[in-house]
Amino acid sequence: MKRIVYVSPSFLAMLLMAVAMLGCNGDNPAIVSPDVSITASSVGNIMTGEGGKTLYFYAGDVAGDGTCTGTCKDNWPIFYKETATLTLGTGLKTTDFAVITRADGSKQTTFKGWPLYYFKNDAKAGDVNGDKVGSVWMAAKTNYTVMLASKQLVGNDGKNYTFDTKEGTGNSLFLVDSVGRTLYAYAFDKNNVNKYTKADLSNDATWPIFITPTIGEVPSLLDKSDFKIITAVGKTQLTYKGWPLYYFGPDQSIRGKTLGVSVPRPGVWPVVNTTSPVAPN
Repeated sequence: MKRIVYVSPSFLAMLLMAVAMLGCNGDNPAIVSPDVSITASSVGNIMTGEGGKTLYFYAGDVAGDGTCTGTCKDNWPIFYKETATLTLGTGLKTTDFAVITRADGSKQTTFKGWPLYYFKNDAKAGDVNGDKVGSVWMAAKTNYTVMLASKQLVGNDGKNYTFDTKEGTGNSLFLVDSVGRTLYAYAFDKNNVNKYTKADLSNDATWPIFITPTIGEVPSLLDKSDFKIITAVGKTQLTYKGWPLYYFGPDQSIRGKTLGVSVPRPGVWPVVNTTSPVAPN
């Protein structure tokens, strides 16, 4: 004959509590969040750091140096973790991260060469209050096709230029690719029509086409509908406001170089941004 054992509800509750406490001991450590993760937000999937706080890129750092200093640095605390101990969430690669030494001797972590920052006015995880601030701050994303740079334009002639291609000093805002290489328009192109590149690509080395299979992500300051992909001499070329986009070969893939703005004379190969006119038909 089977014996029926009665277990009181209070005893059962105590037993479950004891099991839960055992799960928290040293043999079963709690899960530790990665140093950097990809997190969904109101502006899309972004990179986040400690406590789920949003990480940012600064347009002024296009050359790969941490140029946010003084009061700027107080408002935008730097993110720093040594790559040897950096832990990453799903979808992130260690090879995209590095550490730079800033002019003041402090260290900062970079992603694809862009130094990473927090924004002091982000109170909690998920806040993206720093995105678009001053038109130079971008929530950090892994898949930007183009980004924004803020820098003094210096032509191949060694002269300083402003965004309107006149000689002068002062930072200009302009489009670059995801690793900071300057993008140009050709003044004689038509709306979504490449009039420069020859069919045999003999002049492509001087002004290489900016090729991308998809538009991907763009900074919030930019209107994604302004971008299109055209086929030019068999290549998929990105356009902005109808302007086909190019690199300048002699920039030699150096981040933030703008030598092309004076070639062959100012105005023929301008940089572009939100104030650029739509390309003519």
